[in-house]
Amino acid sequence: MSGFLEGKAIAVTGAGRGIGRAIAVACAAEGAKVVVNDYGVSMDGNEPTSEVAESVVKEIQSAGGEAVANASSVAEMAGGASIVQSAIDRFGKIDGVVCVAGILRERMLFNLGEEDWDPVIATHLKGTFTVFRAAAAAMRKQGSGTLVGFTSGAYAGSVAQANYSAAKGGIVSLVRSAAAGMYKYGVTANCIAPVAKTRMSANVPMEIEGIGEAEDIAPMVVYLLSDQARHVTGQVYTVSGGKIAVWNQPAELRAMFKDGRWTPEEIAKKLDVQVGQEKMGLIERLAKMAAAAAKGDRPNA
Repeated sequence: MSGFLEGKAIAVTGAGRGIGRAIAVACAAEGAKVVVNDYGVSMDGNEPTSEVAESVVKEIQSAGGEAVANASSVAEMAGGASIVQSAIDRFGKIDGVVCVAGILRERMLFNLGEEDWDPVIATHLKGTFTVFRAAAAAMRKQGSGTLVGFTSGAYAGSVAQANYSAAKGGIVSLVRSAAAGMYKYGVTANCIAPVAKTRMSANVPMEIEGIGEAEDIAPMVVYLLSDQARHVTGQVYTVSGGKIAVWNQPAELRAMFKDGRWTPEEIAKKLDVQVGQEKMGLIERLAKMAAAAAKGDRPNA
């Protein structure tokens, strides 16, 4: 390895399995000292422990790296603070946080209950905030640091994942806000939208084109955490196998004007001509998928 992260202290949430584990292992291989966070509870219900986090720590240590396990829940403010504090206590600082932890509760919108909504928002969106919040305070004092959130292409919309999509969209806005707010303190914030084989993607009832492995995501994260990416902030990147792509920044596209207030009748006459709509690719893909399913084929996403 090239030592891209030599001497850095990095915390990774959801690092017991899948993409999080691949990132934690890659960071350690590049010279970072790693906090491996994955939620767990001890058999007696007292101090939280996480066998999967401990397993990754042992894997890193056996390869000559340095790591510590943390079993706190990202869904609680104290948990996010604990993850960052683990790095500070053990390694003396926190140079980067990577928020991968996530869950799914899939339902159609009309069947989606509070018990499906709250845990998904808490784990993904609040879970990113709790870690970012604690890390930002420490990084502001240091005058440097990197925040990496994990979104999904689903933030542009998803049929049976309104909770997940809303959380992932919120993470994009959180990352962009963090990039703007922390810029003057030397702290960057970026987002990854991964396409990779994981426990969650295995439940998707369709073929996902271009899907890669969890390990394919790690190099881009390592780069964003490195000193060579200090100029990169406020971005959303797709990583899928050998593909890396950047998403557009939100911006107004077309407008129409008049003196005074519009009436509904005026809008009805002019909106389609002067402003119009932007195509929602998801709806077009759904139509193609429905046609494929009607023929008995397995649809592609």
